[in-house]
Amino acid sequence: MNLDPKKTAVVMIEFQNDFTTEGGALHGAVKEVMAQTNMLANAAATVQKARELGATIIHAPITFVEGYPELGAHPYGILKGVVDTHSFVKGSWGAQICEEMSPEQGDLIVEGKRGLCAFASTNLDFLLRGRGIENVALGGFLTNCCVESSMRTAYEHGFNVFTLTDCVAATSMEEHRNAIEKDYPMFSHPVQHDEFLAMLSGEAAVTDASRGYN
Repeated sequence: MNLDPKKTAVVMIEFQNDFTTEGGALHGAVKEVMAQTNMLANAAATVQKARELGATIIHAPITFVEGYPELGAHPYGILKGVVDTHSFVKGSWGAQICEEMSPEQGDLIVEGKRGLCAFASTNLDFLLRGRGIENVALGGFLTNCCVESSMRTAYEHGFNVFTLTDCVAATSMEEHRNAIEKDYPMFSHPVQHDEFLAMLSGEAAVTDASRGYN
């Protein structure tokens, strides 16, 4: 399965300092898995090469106004964790896309992400449809949360979905592996970044590999 770059988008979810960078509010929770998968370097290499090949690069950050009024008076679950750690506040260093993944000219940035799925309450579907995108490749945080939520929606919206298994990270290797091995194959083609880039450059076919950890 070779992919037409003009019909392919790489969607990178929440590569923001609060996750990716020392001193970020949630970095401590994900840094072990990030190190084991080498996901940040892999993601940066994927974006650079995919951009050169002519694919659309889309960044999907999550941000909230100070005080988190978007989440109401009683947030719960994972979004309560965001509030409790004071993460992803609009205009803050923690909410900025990290240096390694800084958008370049021609990249697109999703607007309105306030929850888990990158499609919900955002303009992502509009951006994809407007550019005639058929293939969507996903990477980012968390393996079993925002990436998985976005993967399921992209699948149900009829896109040809690829999850970049060595460009994602979770808060534990157990959660990371479980998502990649059990959930990703149900709603996507799980591939490593080099496999995806080979398909994008017309040099390889999809395998059934569901790797992304050592």
